[in-house]
Formats: sequence, C-alpha cells, structure tokens
Amino acid sequence: MKRDNLFLREAWRLFFFLGIILINFPFVQIFDKPVLIGGIPLLLLYFLIGWPLSILVILIFSRYHADDHNHDKEKG
Repeated sequence: MKRDNLFLREAWRLFFFLGIILINFPFVQIFDKPVLIGGIPLLLLYFLIGWPLSILVILIFSRYHADDHNHDKEKG
C-alpha cells in the first residue's frame, strides 16, 4: 500500500510542475499567435482547454486517493 501512496505523491508532483510549466513563457509564447479557431484566439483556446483538463486530472487523482483511503479504513 505504501508503494501506491508513493506513486500518488510522485504523480501529484509531476502534474503540479507540468501545470506550472504549461502556463509559463515557452508554451504561452507558442500559442500566442494571431490565429483564430472558430473565432476564438489560439491563446484563449489553449487556456480554455488546458485549465479544465488540469482540473480533470486533479479530480481523477483526488477520487483515486479518496477511494484508496476509504478502502484502507474498511480493512481495519
């Protein structure tokens, strides 16, 4: 069980740093182009897709952690 907990902590760190990287200079500069997709600027679309996607990842990890924690309580 400790191994799964270690994996979860490492995954949290990975996604945290990945989220920080994705909203900083190199990636924002890549998407800061005068391009419209469906009438929406590319940079805005990048944030409108990236933000909910990062929230979804947090939700998945939180649910996994809650299920794992509840399973441990039931065992004893």
